[in-house]
Amino acid sequence: MNILILGAGQVGASLAEALVSEANDITLIDMNPEPLGQLADRLDVRTVVGNAAFPSVLRDAGIESADLLVAVTQSDQSNLVACKVAHSQFGVPTRIARLRSPDFLDPVLLSTDNFAVDFALCPEQEISDYIAKLIEYPEALQVVEFADGRVTMVGVRAYDGGLLVGKPIRAMREHLPAGVDARIAAIFRDTRAIDPDGDTVIRAGDEVFLLAASDHIRTVLKELRRMQKPVRRLMIAGAGNVGSRVARRLENSYEVKVVESRAQRASLVAGWLDHAVVLAGEATDETLLQREDIAGMDMFLALTNDDENNIMAASLAKRLGCRRVLALINREAYADMVQGGPIDIGLSPAQVSIGSLLTHVRQADVARVHSLRRGAAEALELVVRGDRRSSRVVGRRIDELPEIRGASIAAVVRAGLVIIPHHDTMIEAGDHVVVFCTRKRHIAAVEKLFRPVNSLFSFA
Repeated sequence: MNILILGAGQVGASLAEALVSEANDITLIDMNPEPLGQLADRLDVRTVVGNAAFPSVLRDAGIESADLLVAVTQSDQSNLVACKVAHSQFGVPTRIARLRSPDFLDPVLLSTDNFAVDFALCPEQEISDYIAKLIEYPEALQVVEFADGRVTMVGVRAYDGGLLVGKPIRAMREHLPAGVDARIAAIFRDTRAIDPDGDTVIRAGDEVFLLAASDHIRTVLKELRRMQKPVRRLMIAGAGNVGSRVARRLENSYEVKVVESRAQRASLVAGWLDHAVVLAGEATDETLLQREDIAGMDMFLALTNDDENNIMAASLAKRLGCRRVLALINREAYADMVQGGPIDIGLSPAQVSIGSLLTHVRQADVARVHSLRRGAAEALELVVRGDRRSSRVVGRRIDELPEIRGASIAAVVRAGLVIIPHHDTMIEAGDHVVVFCTRKRHIAAVEKLFRPVNSLFSFA
């Protein structure tokens, strides 16, 4: 596929990195040559310096032969204009835009007759939804859903004394109540992926991805984690676009305090919120945090636009007694470095957003994609199409499918029923199949396996 990515920021760079190894031709456009040069040095991509909304720049980038345009620059206006130009002047089949302002998220405005955006991504909304899930599961490092919320996958850290720690995975079934089934989709040990089977022994400190029907996931979590008290009180550092949206999302269900360093912004956001308390001050001010009872907070969310400030504020909140802290961190190297230390969760906005983008880019019939472990792994929800003659998977047992190292079928959803599959589970047309990939270079092989083929060929 020939893909144009407009904007070489965190989202554009993460998307290019995710797609470049999958036989795609990627061209990146940005006005700043520095990030383009850095990406060209480590990825097999073409780069063009210029304004991505200009037809002449798009033409130089080869838009005439593009199959997909993804506009993720920092400017909503540039992204909209680029999609309009790509549709009306160059006939690009699919156009995706990142839009921060809710004013632009109007179906009529985005329709083919106007800005011609096929899919609009709002990063702040994605992050807000994601954080809400993490608060719902305070034990989790990552929470993602599939099949319209019927299936939940949770990443947790196994702890000393957990029921399964020191035991083989097959022992999990002995502890689960009748009618409750689950799958350990992957284990990461010292940053290395382990393909689990029934004999794999879980160790304390392992990062374990559990998958189950959403109604059963809390029961399953008890096997690996001490269940923490539900979150009631939380503090948010930063009242910018992300912080204010998260506060608005949570204020009716939790006791929320927001700390904002800019007095004028604090006053403005206070007028938008109904129940949350907004404080003008620095989140790195020890006196302020103690005065506002940081030790009594269940969770602290550092959501400013400054990575270093978020790291410092979250670390301070943890030292002062806050039970769990999260820091929004744009730089991937920082997120890898701090998580697991004083900071419980280092959250990359780009990795939260990229799943939605990949859902619309993957070449198989993909209903949902989630980027996991800051891009190191991926989980896909694929819709099975065709029949036994036109499909490589329909009418076949899982143990009859070709083995793809690093990829495993973790769940099957059939007519609303969640099935935790075993080797003899048969795949049927219409199934939604959740596949966990610990090795991203094999995603193209997974997509190919699930894509319908020419019905003239038989796979009997």
